[in-house]
Amino acid sequence: MARKKKQLPLLEKVTITDVAAEGMALARVNDMVVFVPYVVPGDVVDLQVKRKKHSYAEAVAVHFHEYSPVRATPFCQHYGVCGGCKWQVLPYKEQIKYKQKQVEANLRRIGKIELPEITPILGSEKTQFYRNKLEFTFSNKRWLTEEEVAKEVKYDQMNAVGFHIPGAFDKVLAIEKCWLQDDISNRIRNTMRDYAYEHGYSLFNLRTQEGLLRNLMIRTSSTGELMVLLQCNVTTPEEEVQMKALLQHVADLFPEITSLLYVINNKCNDTIGDLDVHVFRGNDHIFEEMEGLRFKVGPKSFYQTNSEQAYNLYKVARDFAGLTGDELVYDLYTGTGTIANFVSRRARKVVGIEYVPEAIEDAKVNSAINGIGNTLFYAGDMKDILTRDFIEEHGRPDVIITDPPRAGMHNDVIDAILFAAPKRIVYVSCNPATQARDLQLLDKDYKVMAVQPVDMFPHTHHVENVVLLEKREANEK
Repeated sequence: MARKKKQLPLLEKVTITDVAAEGMALARVNDMVVFVPYVVPGDVVDLQVKRKKHSYAEAVAVHFHEYSPVRATPFCQHYGVCGGCKWQVLPYKEQIKYKQKQVEANLRRIGKIELPEITPILGSEKTQFYRNKLEFTFSNKRWLTEEEVAKEVKYDQMNAVGFHIPGAFDKVLAIEKCWLQDDISNRIRNTMRDYAYEHGYSLFNLRTQEGLLRNLMIRTSSTGELMVLLQCNVTTPEEEVQMKALLQHVADLFPEITSLLYVINNKCNDTIGDLDVHVFRGNDHIFEEMEGLRFKVGPKSFYQTNSEQAYNLYKVARDFAGLTGDELVYDLYTGTGTIANFVSRRARKVVGIEYVPEAIEDAKVNSAINGIGNTLFYAGDMKDILTRDFIEEHGRPDVIITDPPRAGMHNDVIDAILFAAPKRIVYVSCNPATQARDLQLLDKDYKVMAVQPVDMFPHTHHVENVVLLEKREANEK
């Protein structure tokens, strides 16, 4: 006999009091912390508990008794369903206030180190259409909204072009308009969708691994260039003809596309790092520009997705580095060498290290394009490259700039940094929690001198943070 499912409680007239991690808000009911999405501090709501542990619960708002005076009206028709931009219900000035608070809480609670006064966060001038890259998925398994399910009818159209639903790997929400990227992105996506539907194209099924159209990537750039990459599961000559007919249709309607590309992908996943990219029309790259420097961006390249805020972020990092022209700089996790090339004019020499070999090749190209001759780049796992022998060979750096992934730095990398003993460390992070952990490990030899949060992603909980550390004097240790 099946076990009877435990009935979870309904919590009535609960006041939301604060913002929590991962875009959630929170309330306290007796001694229990309750995490709730899509609400803001000041809302008074009835909460249906969905998951309960000893000291906390996760719930959803099922009825609003009062709306918070700081609540904003979401501007996107897909808000609350697609899973992105969860903070649209918070005015932007409130968003950055909580991001500032998040940075400070992480550094103090996790890092437990002495901190200077944290500089006010640099907000993004653009809060809509700020991204330069988006990826959309083609699927024959459309996600039905609660309203559609309630109608209890059979839908003729179960294809979708849009975003994966969180927690449902094979379901895709059909997107009509996304506010993250320049509106040309919406027009291109919807044009492709309409053509595919009108001509009976098959869309990919993740479970059966069948269907022609898989994925669409669109990149815009600060130079006005535009890249479109279509990913297809081509298994017959007829499907290749279909794919190229769709590409020609897009090329005819959007002459502003400067790089129209395609990938034939018959694998089980959408990664293209090991696949050939074919040019249908135009170039195999676009350019980004920053302070007169040009950065080549290919379909596999990493580039910060908010171009304007990336410039502000890099300026902070450069200012913190305090370069005079005589310094040897190590740029760890250099990616395509954007920071390395950006600071090179004010350094004697910059050595960049990155895990992805293709990114290092891009970094070398970017130096060459800009006539920069004082950079060196190396590819490999950071903990394997940045060794004592490497440091002895290339010299002890005066400044280390590090911009690791969300997981932070490996302990071996931190040990190598401590051995290198630079005068200054500039730590750029997309995850203040792991940054705080690493700062604690560096604290015995380095003191935090400045902290500058930077908001790269409006309407989300994500925040970048730049920290300047300076080597302690012997009497400070």
